[in-house]
Amino acid sequence: MLRITSRNNEKIKNAAKLCSESSYRKKTGMFFLEGLRLCCDAAENGVSPVEVFVTETALEKYASELDVLLKSCSDCYVITDDVAAKLSDTKNSQGVFCVCKTLDKFSNIDKIKYNGIYIAMENVQTPDNLGAVARTAEALGLDGIIVSGGCDIYNPKALRAAMGSLLRLDIFSVADLPAFIEKCNKDGMNTYAAVPDSTALPVTMIDKSKGIICVIGNEGNGLTEKTVSSCNSKVTIPMKGRAESLNAAAAACMIMWEMVR
Repeated sequence: MLRITSRNNEKIKNAAKLCSESSYRKKTGMFFLEGLRLCCDAAENGVSPVEVFVTETALEKYASELDVLLKSCSDCYVITDDVAAKLSDTKNSQGVFCVCKTLDKFSNIDKIKYNGIYIAMENVQTPDNLGAVARTAEALGLDGIIVSGGCDIYNPKALRAAMGSLLRLDIFSVADLPAFIEKCNKDGMNTYAAVPDSTALPVTMIDKSKGIICVIGNEGNGLTEKTVSSCNSKVTIPMKGRAESLNAAAAACMIMWEMVR
């Protein structure tokens, strides 16, 4: 493997830019991964790395685990700890990074299963929330997630929080969420808007006789009025005490559990 010792190396600058800039990821069709498990998991699930960067320490410490990753890529580089520090987005880096081509993750919206179970997110901005929702959706066996605006699914923090789920789940990207929900209503699905409203239907009373979509809103502003109006019903998580609302990911996880329970 070739060795890179300069933080100003073009490949390093390109990888760092993919880590930090959503617009650059979209422009190049590439994304950045950090961490032994995430990089190896991607390689094992058909995400072929374009470039792999590892420190000497990582090569020695994770020799057997790195075998699949290194064999999946022809352009592998040994980097210094100083170079790794430029690439790392974590406090305790494992010294394993890769650049990959973006997947065709955004499934054709016509392929949605109208008897399936989906969680939708409108303008969810926090990468950790997006990743946590995706990870839980996969764990509970949902048929996919729907995203409308908000955080880029290839945001490194979202990918880490999802632990690979964003690379495996069916994901539907929707520009006009209210119009999409209205179409799903016509196709016989039950659609719910998650709101902090005590007059809304308790989450335990979700109708599971048909396909379900439940929409989670932005962390600060919740759902848009247009999206709420487009849903068949409003649903809420009954709460005690003085808490007015829940974190977006926490609310989504509780609702997903009820949808599949």
